[in-house]
Amino acid sequence: MTNTVQPIKIAILAMGGEGGGVLADWIVDMGEANGYVAQTTSVPGVAQRTGATIYYVELYPDTQAHADGGRPVLALMPLPGDVDVVLASELMEAGRAVQRGLVTKDRTTLIASTHRVFSIAEKSAMGDGRVDSQQLLAHTARAAKRFIRFDMAQAAEASGSVISAVLFGTLAGSGVLPFGRAQFEATIERGGVGVKPSLKAFGAAFDRAQDGDDGEPAKTAPAATPVLQPRHPAVRALVERVQRDFPLPAQDFLLEGVRRLIDYQDPAYAGLYLDRMAAVAKLPDDAHRLLRETARHLALWMSYEDTARVAALKTRATRFERVHGEAGVQPGQVLAIHEYMHPRLQEICETLPGGIGRWLMNSSQPRKLVERFTQHGRVIHTSSLRGYLMLRMVAACKRWRLSTIRYADENRRIEEWLQRIAATAQRNPALAVELAQCQRLVKGYSDTHERGLRNYDTVMRAFERAGAALAPATLRELRDAALADEHGHKLQAALAQHALA
Repeated sequence: MTNTVQPIKIAILAMGGEGGGVLADWIVDMGEANGYVAQTTSVPGVAQRTGATIYYVELYPDTQAHADGGRPVLALMPLPGDVDVVLASELMEAGRAVQRGLVTKDRTTLIASTHRVFSIAEKSAMGDGRVDSQQLLAHTARAAKRFIRFDMAQAAEASGSVISAVLFGTLAGSGVLPFGRAQFEATIERGGVGVKPSLKAFGAAFDRAQDGDDGEPAKTAPAATPVLQPRHPAVRALVERVQRDFPLPAQDFLLEGVRRLIDYQDPAYAGLYLDRMAAVAKLPDDAHRLLRETARHLALWMSYEDTARVAALKTRATRFERVHGEAGVQPGQVLAIHEYMHPRLQEICETLPGGIGRWLMNSSQPRKLVERFTQHGRVIHTSSLRGYLMLRMVAACKRWRLSTIRYADENRRIEEWLQRIAATAQRNPALAVELAQCQRLVKGYSDTHERGLRNYDTVMRAFERAGAALAPATLRELRDAALADEHGHKLQAALAQHALA
């Protein structure tokens, strides 16, 4: 082309099932219906949550094309620094657009949803692998000429539509394209599918973009902390004990720990938790940091995930409600939930009363029989009566949890951990805080638990070897290295670096 007229260049980054293709088709249809030559391409991605796809649209005025004396040559892919509008269906996709150079300060209008769908890497990290959303928002805001953002997934749900309609409405409201609202709405109507909810979502998003919504939440007064008034006498006694015997800065963690452990086992078990925390409360502590961190991590460790716990969580009414909501089940529809279960012999033995579990673990023929029936795993339909009752029976095994092999092992490790914390706090309270946080290494069940426990034992051996000479920052570095990869390679490198291998 010899003139200075350039196409309008639009990139759409969306995950599978979010209607990115529909959004691209709407933009193309609107352009062609209103005197523009339009072209769209898409490049599907893999291994990004449900598969992320980049859709690219270019629009060129038809009258200009005739004046040029031919058809315009339109690009197949967006080029860094050469995109007018970027639409992202999720915050991380907006970040990826910035990383690819598609968003520029002098040119690009970025429209993005602020909700997060965590990536596989974030979910599978042994520690907290989540990317900081606030940093991501700040980075993308600096990169764009204009940044329009709000929780579009929530807006779509409120309208009974999909996020593509919300993005389309926000695009219209931004005024960045040379089309009016009526032209956008006519495009949705021509599609003929889900017109009413799509127009509802479109309208709400249009108004929000017109209002100049920058995604900043309205400032509201902090809600008052509710006063707990449990009706059960044993529970009420535990709450009163926390409020009476422990300092206020630690009470939120302690009350949550009590709630969690009553749910996990019973009030007596929560009482054991408070007995242990009473001993920690007597230790030297700077601004109650040790008490708070130990309260949090002790509650997590005492509610370790065994087969009874997993079965209980999978059969809760709140879980069924959550799954129904996430699946968008409509009235009259039936949802089937299939759970893949693969319990190993060790986990089965750990669920049984101690004597029976040890007998089965050391037996010959009974052990082979159990391994034969469990080696391939099985699928349990928890949405069926039979499957639900099977898991409820497993969940009921918590009644003898405190007599199991697993409880004896976990209880021994907890006591050793608390003794180390107590001894360390006498000479170095800051190091004791880091030691309390080492519980983060022990989590999950099955292979995940084994790997975490192996790393925990390795770090504890290094701690014992170093003794009082170990700096808090060094222990924190070892812990972070253990959480960085499941195979322990980074931990071994950190141990070698500090001569603790």
